[in-house]
Amino acid sequence: MIDFTKIDYLKQGNERQRRAYEILTKHRIFEKLEYYSPILAGTIPIEIDIEGSDLDLIFEVDLKFEEDFLDDLMFSKFIPYDVEVEYPIVNGEKCITLNFMLEGFPIEIFGQNKPTTQQNAYLHMIAEHKILQEKGEEFKQKIIELKKQGIKTEPAFGMLLGLENPYEDLLKL
Repeated sequence: MIDFTKIDYLKQGNERQRRAYEILTKHRIFEKLEYYSPILAGTIPIEIDIEGSDLDLIFEVDLKFEEDFLDDLMFSKFIPYDVEVEYPIVNGEKCITLNFMLEGFPIEIFGQNKPTTQQNAYLHMIAEHKILQEKGEEFKQKIIELKKQGIKTEPAFGMLLGLENPYEDLLKL
């Protein structure tokens, strides 16, 4: 099983994974923001990304200290100074998100006051990876085709697996 809490596996991956690794290491994102336990989640690590898929970087952030997190992000110098910060409510909890472009890659920063390995983005990715391993290449290509049609990742899995509520049901797998 791949250790998704580190990014070394990207070095041996497909072209987009290698490019993601290059950008993340060039800007020393994981090194500079190590305090926040960063993880690259989403579709790129499990090779079901499509053109325009973003790098989903998740962080453990206590929003009582959000200014420290934002200062550390700005100090890391990979985020534009004019980026808009949003505070969505996810599962009843206030989170922090930032979206921007970095060297041709859309980037989404997501911070939540929860260990990154317990955040839904990570847990969904792990469940999806296991399913992809079990179901094989044909299933993977069906997921990618659904994504190209504009269907988000979890609903695409839900359609193919007959899940009523894919966001919750994937967490049970």
